[in-house]
Amino acid sequence: MEVISIKPFLAMVVSLLGAALIVLTRNHPNRREGVSLVAASIKFLIVLTMIPDVIAGNTLHFTLLSFLPGLSIAFRVDALGLLFAIVASFLWILTTIYSIGYMRPLNEHAQTRYYLCFALTLSATMGVAFSANLLTLYLFYELLTIVTYPLVTHKQTDEAYAGGNKYLFYLLGTSKAFLLAAVILTYVVSGTLSFKPGGFLTTSADPALLVLVYFLFLFGIGKAAIMPVHAWLPAAMVAPTPVSALLHAVAVVNTGVFCVLRIILHVFGVDMMQMLNLGVATAFLASFTIIMASIYALTRDNLKARLAYSTVSQLSYIILGGALLNPIGITGGVMHIANHAFSKITLFFCAGSIYVTLHKTEISQMGGIGRQMPWTMAAFSIGALSMIGVPPLPGFITKWHLALGAVEAKELSLLIVLVVSTLLNAAYFIPIIYKAFFEPPASAHTPNGVHNTEHSEKVTESFAMVFPLMVSAVISLILGFYPDLLLTLVRQV
Repeated sequence: MEVISIKPFLAMVVSLLGAALIVLTRNHPNRREGVSLVAASIKFLIVLTMIPDVIAGNTLHFTLLSFLPGLSIAFRVDALGLLFAIVASFLWILTTIYSIGYMRPLNEHAQTRYYLCFALTLSATMGVAFSANLLTLYLFYELLTIVTYPLVTHKQTDEAYAGGNKYLFYLLGTSKAFLLAAVILTYVVSGTLSFKPGGFLTTSADPALLVLVYFLFLFGIGKAAIMPVHAWLPAAMVAPTPVSALLHAVAVVNTGVFCVLRIILHVFGVDMMQMLNLGVATAFLASFTIIMASIYALTRDNLKARLAYSTVSQLSYIILGGALLNPIGITGGVMHIANHAFSKITLFFCAGSIYVTLHKTEISQMGGIGRQMPWTMAAFSIGALSMIGVPPLPGFITKWHLALGAVEAKELSLLIVLVVSTLLNAAYFIPIIYKAFFEPPASAHTPNGVHNTEHSEKVTESFAMVFPLMVSAVISLILGFYPDLLLTLVRQV
């Protein structure tokens, strides 16, 4: 049943108001960051109030502006959008706390701009999550790219601008060249852009044109990081770690795969995807990305770079789940939106904690840091084991559903992809854990006999950073032990 409600609009606009207050309190850091926390908490509470309606099978609707028949800026809350919104809004709270512990010790510049752009980013993310149609989704998708650019280039170095320019080139280039064309062609073919369970495209359209439109969507949604339109994501790792954590473990990348699932489920629909054999083609592209990105991750010594390529790989698990076109496979893909978000943001939080505390960025430098930073590396181990798929962590739940979905679809080659990718996951994560806990630190004495205090000084982990990374790690554990917390909502999809 459709229910008219202003709640999705309020969830989007509350962080816009927060952004205005952040600017007004720019000369008072405690108030400015307090505003960020309050705005994030209010947004999360608004999102939570929508759960009972969605669990009851209702969808919430709110139309802001109407232009032509089938063309409007409107919001719609269903199970898929609500799941994405819950994850993003909650993790904004954790990232705000984490940012305080990261930005202040490093005395980072332009902190007001940083918090301002974060607030705008969450408004754009909510806009995508609750879009009722392709027009609304496209507008907020583009807005998300623009407001995150200052975050990617925050350091304002030549390297930061180079990474930011690649970020803009890929994301704006693909959206203008492919995504916009797909939206226009969809309207021409169907006369509407409004999402509909089971899809709204009709079989009367030319099949060749529908295939073209689908691939324009797939490669136009560059934020999903399907190869070869993935290079923006590793380049964007020049951003501060909290930016990498929220944007490239949750907001930006999850927006990409969320949009792909919207196209599969609510534009084309499972029946149309099967009729055009688009599921097989999508699964092949996702599988290629999963394996190749894992191989790239294995070759990177920089911790954030390894996590970036891991993200490229893990995102395609979500797309693979949708491409299986059966309930159990789709369940695995949708669940991984939350499973990956909590596990991967934990890993990025840990990378930032290591950098702030020990000023280390390379994996080869991390011998013995598990004894220096036990809380951080314990959380890192939980996140990494989840990405590998070790039971009972949530990554295992994802891979179990994907494996069952592959068997049901009689695509045994995808089982091989899952096994190989799991081995590669282990190959690039386990050495980090082993090095941290079981290898000794570098010698406390240099070759010339001069005492090196690097490893003899006591290290104190920042509570403002350890608290959010431990919370996200514990939630990862909970999602693994009690998957029904997610399954109740996912089954509505």
